[in-house]
Amino acid sequence: MLKISQIAMAVAVALTSAAMPAYAASPEPIQPIQAAKVSNPALVELGKKLYFDPRLSMSGFISCNSCHNLSAGGTDNLKTSIGHNWNEGPINAPTVLNSSLNVAQFWDGRAADLKAQAGGPIANPGEMASNHTLAVEVLQSIPAYVAEFKKALGTDKVTIEGVTKAIAAFEETLVTPNSRFDKWLKGNKKAISQTEMEGYKLFKDSGCVACHNGPAVGGNSFQKMGVVEAYKASSPAEGRVAVTGKDADRFNFKVPTLRNVELTYPYFHDGAANTLKEAVDTMGRLQLGKKFTDEENGKIVAFLKTLTGEQPSFKLPILPPSADATPRPKPFGK
Repeated sequence: MLKISQIAMAVAVALTSAAMPAYAASPEPIQPIQAAKVSNPALVELGKKLYFDPRLSMSGFISCNSCHNLSAGGTDNLKTSIGHNWNEGPINAPTVLNSSLNVAQFWDGRAADLKAQAGGPIANPGEMASNHTLAVEVLQSIPAYVAEFKKALGTDKVTIEGVTKAIAAFEETLVTPNSRFDKWLKGNKKAISQTEMEGYKLFKDSGCVACHNGPAVGGNSFQKMGVVEAYKASSPAEGRVAVTGKDADRFNFKVPTLRNVELTYPYFHDGAANTLKEAVDTMGRLQLGKKFTDEENGKIVAFLKTLTGEQPSFKLPILPPSADATPRPKPFGK
């Protein structure tokens, strides 16, 4: 009979091979993050400005960076995010770092890619609370933005398609290569400690790699939250069923990336786990039917911290000023 580690490894290899054929020959279920390749610098620069621009929100207060803070691991470190009019959202904000490696976007996978995702929060009444027509009107009224759209996309007409394409182009650059574990994968056997190595072995042998594999160490499949034991969520979100309508997909969520996981607390779709120790304990019991000892838990946590890579580094964009005709923000509650 196959051990759980053998089954997990076989599943991990199959998932990785299907999702990431370029890495199929790797002897490990996890592969190094690759540096971003930029083909249109002007589009990325435009997307960077839009990512940080709060004028895409109704209040003129909330930007993409509000919930996906690039100074905080690409998230907001809140259980659930705060949106327009101080609305508390129903779900934890996943990190934007390495999100280009995801099989789909949002916890339930309702957006096929980053471009499809980028337009959602703008028009969501609980998030940025604007609408696409108004967002385009705001940008079209700003001469400097019109010039940048012309440079990046070859047209001086601002469209929501251009807006989301630019934001997605910027987000595609937000990868975090050269973690200590990546250096180990590339042959530097001194890059991680003995304790961290033992944590990685536990991570593999316990079956964690069945879901957390590939360059992003996750993000490439949907799995049920609560396989061995039912999970009592503090969020009303029911996962993939909201997209497919199939009851079999109830409580199936996109497996989160574990890259930079020490920075992206709290954990799970409902933000219920405040620490990595708590998250490892819960995942062991609910997903694997295993109760890790404190020593084992500590070793796995030590390994997970080796997955923190080089954070995106760039000059903060200077946003172009509004024109006289630019629609002004509407304060919260108005």
